[in-house]
Amino acid sequence: MSHSTVPRSRAEAETTETPPAPPGKPGRPRARKLSLRLRWRRDRVLLLMTLPAVALVLLFNYLPILGNVVAFQDYDPYISDNGIVSILHSPWVGVENFERIFADSAFWNAVRNTLVLFFLQLLLFFPVPVLLALLINSVVRPRVRAVSQAILYLPHFFSWVLVIAVFQQLFGGAGILSQLLREHGYDGLDIMTDPSSFAFLITAQSVWKDAGWGIIVFLAALASVPPDLYEAAAMDGAGRWRRMWHVTLPALRPVIALLLVLRVGDALTVGFEQILLQRDAVGPGAAEVLDTFVWWNGVRNQDFGYAAAAGLVKGVVSIGLVLAANKVAHLMGEQGVYKK
Repeated sequence: MSHSTVPRSRAEAETTETPPAPPGKPGRPRARKLSLRLRWRRDRVLLLMTLPAVALVLLFNYLPILGNVVAFQDYDPYISDNGIVSILHSPWVGVENFERIFADSAFWNAVRNTLVLFFLQLLLFFPVPVLLALLINSVVRPRVRAVSQAILYLPHFFSWVLVIAVFQQLFGGAGILSQLLREHGYDGLDIMTDPSSFAFLITAQSVWKDAGWGIIVFLAALASVPPDLYEAAAMDGAGRWRRMWHVTLPALRPVIALLLVLRVGDALTVGFEQILLQRDAVGPGAAEVLDTFVWWNGVRNQDFGYAAAAGLVKGVVSIGLVLAANKVAHLMGEQGVYKK
C-alpha cells in the first residue's frame, strides 16, 4: 500500500487538510481552523488538569472582588454573623467614601510616601538582581558559583521580623555601628528611628533580603543563550565587555521588560509587613503607605467602607499602570505581559 492510500482519521484529516488558495491570489493556503469539538478532544486532559487551579483562583482571587461593593456603603460587619447579610443590610452612601478620601491629607501623604519608595526601589533595587546575575554568570568554577548563589538566596527565607532585628542590631541606637562611633569619640547614630533616612533603610532591607532571589529568572534567561553567539563574537574580536553588551544584555532585555512591567503594576504595594513593623519607630508621617493606610482605617479604626474605597482606588490605578507600562514595552519592541 502506498503512502498516499493510507487511511486517516476524520480528526486528522480536518486538522491537516487546507483549502486551496483562491484564484488570482497566490500564496500559501491557510490552515483550517479546528472546531470546538476537535479542540476539546485534543486538549481535554490538559483542561481537566487545570480545573483545580482555576477553581482556586476564582474562589480566592476573583470572588472576593465582589466585596468591593462595601466601598459604596457605610459597611457594618456587626449587623449579622453572615458577611453577605451584613453587606445587603448596610446603608448605601454612594461615592461619599471616595469624596472623603480625596479630601483627606493623610491619604495623600500615604500616596506620596508610596511613590517615593517605589521610585527609590526602582532605581536602587531593580538593577541589583541583573548585576548579580551577570556577576555570577561570569564565574567560571561551578562550585564557587553554587556557593555564591546559596549565600545570596539565603536571606529570602528570613522573615521580616528577623531582617528588621538584624538591621536593628547593626544600625540601631545601641547597635554595632553606634557603639563603634562612640568608642572613637563620635556621637551615636540611630538610623532605625530617623524619618529622613527611612526610605533608604526600607530599600536597603529589600535589597539584602530579596535581591539574591530575584536573580533566578535572569540566570535562567542567561542559561538559554547559545554558546555559539559568544564564540562568534569572540572570533570577531569582541572583548569581555562588548560580548556582555551585544550578546548578554540583549538576551536579558525581554525578561527585564516583563519584570519591569510587573514591577510598575505593583508600584503601589511596597511592602506591608516590612513597613508596618517599623511604622511606630519613625511615625506615620514618614512610614504611612497605602497598604498601612488601608489596614489602619479598616482594621484598627473599623471604618471598613472608607478603607475599601482606598483599596479600590489603589487597585484601579495599579491596573492603569500595568496597561501603560505594557504599552511602552510594545513600543520598544518587547512582548510585555501579553502580546498585541
